[in-house]
Amino acid sequence: MKQEGLVIKSTGSRYRVLYGDHDVVECTIKGRFRVSGGLKSTNPVAVGDRVLFEFESVKTTGIITDLLDRKNYILRRASNLSRQIQILAANVDHVFLMITISHPVTQAEFIDRFLISAEAYRIPASLIINKTDLYTGDDADRMEHMISVYEKIGYKCFRLSVREHKGLEPLIEIFRDKISLIAGNSGVGKTSLLNLLDPELRLKTGKISDYHKQGRHITTFPEMHRLPSGGYLIDSPGIKGFGMVDMQRNEIYHFFPEIFSISENCKFYNCLHLDEPDCAVRLAVEEGEIDSQRYRSYLNIIEDDNRKYR
Repeated sequence: MKQEGLVIKSTGSRYRVLYGDHDVVECTIKGRFRVSGGLKSTNPVAVGDRVLFEFESVKTTGIITDLLDRKNYILRRASNLSRQIQILAANVDHVFLMITISHPVTQAEFIDRFLISAEAYRIPASLIINKTDLYTGDDADRMEHMISVYEKIGYKCFRLSVREHKGLEPLIEIFRDKISLIAGNSGVGKTSLLNLLDPELRLKTGKISDYHKQGRHITTFPEMHRLPSGGYLIDSPGIKGFGMVDMQRNEIYHFFPEIFSISENCKFYNCLHLDEPDCAVRLAVEEGEIDSQRYRSYLNIIEDDNRKYR
């Protein structure tokens, strides 16, 4: 007899499935699953997927037989040379990118690549700026400038200090009654935030490398956790870059809200905002209406310079 469940952990070959209110069963996959659009995925079943499964004879393990329709998913290119994709999560209500101004530095283009992927799959996205207790001088100025840029174009930004337990309440409220994904580079504090939200988890965290000022990968597989305050939060392994997937060159500007809104004033309807005459977007960049770093991100993405960010 088949039962419906929710995938709460994926290790690539085995899956932890929640069914009923609190029961969990370890499952494997039966047969092959196809990803929407014919894309080749490293993980055909992802955390957040609704599935049908059957118990094996011992009743302690099961086999996933069917993948139910997804309302959405967010994915990235798996590696520099691979054509395969990695599904970060499925059926999510909100995605959060946790970033840090330093220790380690989150690159601006990495942020933009994540956000346009969320736009492409119509998933609400926000930024969490962690380690605010460390930022003074130029770092503090960079943080405030970044917040002004992203909030101007519609992305909510949350200031957070996990170490000092500051900035938690707004996050607890927005996590409530939702399934949310939190992503980011290694070392920005994703797992530390989960431990703060639910001290009983006691998830393992790592220290920042003094030499490289980068985090070490501690979270190996994505996993969904039920929050005591309500809702679910998916903790994902740290990612170094974000290779774009399945985007046409002439549609990328649609996923930059500020570029898309101004593009209707361009002389040519098919303007790519590169060197075309009477381009309203380039004029807006020159006049400071569009942030120059955001425009540089757009140029790099449209020229498919993915190597550094995958």
